[in-house]
Amino acid sequence: MFRMLIPVLDHDGAAEAARFAAFMYLERCVTEVELLEILEPVDQGRAAAFHTRSSLARLEKRAMLKALVDARAILEEAGVPYKWKRVFGRRTKAIAAYAATTRPDVMVIDASHMGLFRRLATLAALSIRTITPVTMVH
Repeated sequence: MFRMLIPVLDHDGAAEAARFAAFMYLERCVTEVELLEILEPVDQGRAAAFHTRSSLARLEKRAMLKALVDARAILEEAGVPYKWKRVFGRRTKAIAAYAATTRPDVMVIDASHMGLFRRLATLAALSIRTITPVTMVH
């Protein structure tokens, strides 16, 4: 029985990873799921030149909340016990730091909205920073 970590990386969400977790729970392979919402610093990038920091943070939080609600709805519908946590920082560093403290058995990332380069970059960065096995679903 595994403890599964599902990082919600961006506003595209983690619906496919939540569906995979629900399936694994119903097959009695997963005992607990943890959703991890990662909020990156908003003062970097092109949008910071045109918007205030507070409005960017508000927009990011709203988009991430919708993505998180979708994943939570899938897990709740399947009856999967889950926890939810929000962390701040760069994606892969924040995920690796959190995985080091909680020690999940497996990490599942929704890669359905990622391009090939981003998938490979995310997988490589996580494999360097953490010992937790990473599975990408799409």
